Amino acid sequence: MSSNLQIPKTCEYCGKAFIARTTVTKCCSDNCSKRAYKARKRQEKIQSSIEQNVIKTKTIQKENTPSPTSLNSKDFLSISDASQLIGVSRWTIQRMVKRGQLTAVQFGRKHIIKRSQIENLFV
Repeated sequence: MSSNLQIPKTCEYCGKAFIARTTVTKCCSDNCSKRAYKARKRQEKIQSSIEQNVIKTKTIQKENTPSPTSLNSKDFLSISDASQLIGVSRWTIQRMVKRGQLTAVQFGRKHIIKRSQIENLFV
C-alpha cells in the first residue's frame, strides 16, 4: 500500500534532495539508509568504548590513590605509600633504602618504612 504523500526532504546521509512518501523517511535510498545505520552503530560503539575507558580509568585511579588522610594517620608506610606522600617515584624510595638514607624492614613481601624517617629527611 503506497502513500500519496510527497514530502520534499534532504537525505541525512548524503545530503541530496529527494521526495519522501512517508513522514519518517530520513534517507534518499536503501543504500544511504544502510550506510547511515552502519555509521550510527559505529559511532555508538566508539562512544561506548570511550565511556568504558573513562570509567575504568577512574576506577583504577581511585584504587591506586589512597586518600591523603589515610596516609597522614599511618605510622608505618609501604614504599608506594611513602613515594605518594613525598611525591616521588617508588624507585627513588628504593634507591634511598639501598643507599642507606632510609631504613626499610621487610614484612612478608613488602618493605615497610617508619614515618618518622621520612619526616627526618626534611629536618
